[in-house]
Order: sequence, then C-alpha cells, then structure tokens
Amino acid sequence: MTTSPSEASTVIEVRADSDVVRVRQSVRDFAMAAKLSLVDQTKLVTAASELARNTLVYGGGGEARVRILERTGVAGVEVVFADEGPGIPDVDLALTDGWTSGGGLGLGLSGTRRLVDDFELDTAAGEGTRISIVKWRR
Repeated sequence: MTTSPSEASTVIEVRADSDVVRVRQSVRDFAMAAKLSLVDQTKLVTAASELARNTLVYGGGGEARVRILERTGVAGVEVVFADEGPGIPDVDLALTDGWTSGGGLGLGLSGTRRLVDDFELDTAAGEGTRISIVKWRR
C-alpha cells in the first residue's frame, strides 16, 4: 500500500522489479515533502533504490517503510528495509568497497552508507536483514 507524504508513513511491499520503482517514487515524494535539496533527494533515492534491489535480489523480497522525521526542528526522511532472507554472513566484508556477492561493482552497501546521514544495519544468518537510512534537510 502506498500513502502520500502528508500521512505519517507508507509501507511498500518489495516483491518484484516494479516495486523497486515504486520505492524510488515514494522516497522522492517524501524527500520533496521534507524539502530536501535536489542533491540530497537524489542521494536518498539512489540509496533507497540500491537497498530495495538488495531486498528483492538477496533477501527474497520484503518491505520498505518510508516516513518523515523531525529532530530539533529539522526534517528528514527515514527509509527502513526489512526482509526475512538468509541475512548477511559477514557485515564487515559486505560493507567493504569493492567486495560483491554478485556481479556488481561492489559499491552497494558501502556506497549507500556514504550517500545518507544515518545508516543502521541489523542482520543475522537465517533471520533476515533490516537496514535503516536517514537523510536530513540541511
């Protein structure tokens, strides 16, 4: 289900490639509503797109929850990705530039972490992965 940025949050099921597109669109809408700069909108949408793709490809599907936050009068957008996939066996390795478990460039998680202001990763083998990212308005 998708809601508008004027509502508290939205949850998007990530089960197909088209859902990755829906995540990007929703994150862009929330980033605009939070009045993030165009550069920060692009960074957040790029990070969310990569994590949505990871949720689908490596996690076997899951969900993305998008919401606007406020901290000491400053707005931000949080996106939380959760799946019940195999988890990430070696987080340090997965966050290393150049390492890839697939055929990519190895900049997915490490690059995503650099694009956002806050990045939290919680994973356990056989229990899935939860990644939270936040971009704050400057």
